[in-house]
Amino acid sequence: MELDDLKQTWKQTSNSKQTLKKDIMEFIQQPQYGPVAALKKEFRKQIAAMILATAFIITTTINGIADLRYNFLFWSYMAFCAGVIVFHFINYRIVRRMELMDGDVRSNLQKQINILETRLKWKRIFLPLVALFFFALVEILPAYQHFRMLDKWHALPVMTRIASYAGFLLLQYFANKWVTWKKFGSHLEYLKKLIKELE
Repeated sequence: MELDDLKQTWKQTSNSKQTLKKDIMEFIQQPQYGPVAALKKEFRKQIAAMILATAFIITTTINGIADLRYNFLFWSYMAFCAGVIVFHFINYRIVRRMELMDGDVRSNLQKQINILETRLKWKRIFLPLVALFFFALVEILPAYQHFRMLDKWHALPVMTRIASYAGFLLLQYFANKWVTWKKFGSHLEYLKKLIKELE
C-alpha cells in the first residue's frame, strides 16, 4: 500500500513538473508579452531609432550633397549607424530563435542568453571606443577640411574641449550601463530564472 502511495505521489509530482515546464515554455514563447517579447520590442526600437537618426542626418545635410562625397566625418557617422542597425538586427534574430526552440530547450535557451550577454558586453566596450574615434575626427579633420559647424567648438580652449570629452565619456558609461540593464539585462536575468525552473 505504501509503495502504491509512493508511486502515485511520484506520478503527481512528475506531472506537476511537466505542467510547470510547459507553462514556462508557453510564457517564454508568447509573441505579445513576457521577457522574449520585451527583448524583441527593445531591439526593434533600437533599429528604428538608428534608422530615424540616419534619415535625420541625411535630410539636414542634403543641401551640401555635392561635398558629402569627400566628407569623412559624415561617412564615418553613416557607417556607425549602419553598424548599430546590423548589430541590433542580429540580436533580434537571436531572440527570435528563442521562440522556435527544438531539442534540448533549456540548453538552447541558455546558449542564446549567453550569446546576447556577450554581445551586450561588446557594446559597452565598443561605444566608448567609437566616441573616442569621433572625438579624434572632430579635432583632426578641421586641419584638412573646413567644417563650419565646428568653428565655434574649436574657438573654445583646448582644455575645455578635453574636459567636455571626458565628461561625455563618463556620462555615457553610466547611462549605457543603466539603459542596457533596463532594456535588456533585466529581461535576460528573468529568462535565466525561468530556465532554472526547467531543471
